[in-house]
Amino acid sequence: MKYYAYMVRCSDGSLYTGYTNNLENRIKVHNSGRGARYTRSRLPVELVYYEEFETKEEAMSREWHIKQLTHSAKEKLMTSIEGIE
Repeated sequence: MKYYAYMVRCSDGSLYTGYTNNLENRIKVHNSGRGARYTRSRLPVELVYYEEFETKEEAMSREWHIKQLTHSAKEKLMTSIEGIE
């Protein structure tokens, strides 16, 4: 099983960071209004960044580290990749 740390851009331009073991489904859950409390009032959300990991612990750790970044550092991180597949 794969795990993911991810960022979505909310409709107000803010960024939300989380982790999951099913990226596609998690985005659907966010956009259905059943996701994180933060994103519920900021729909729709768009996946803008993710990283894949072998363990839940690695994904959770990366989520925490991403959350410690400033908004501008998160934007730089997103632009450091070619794009989302």
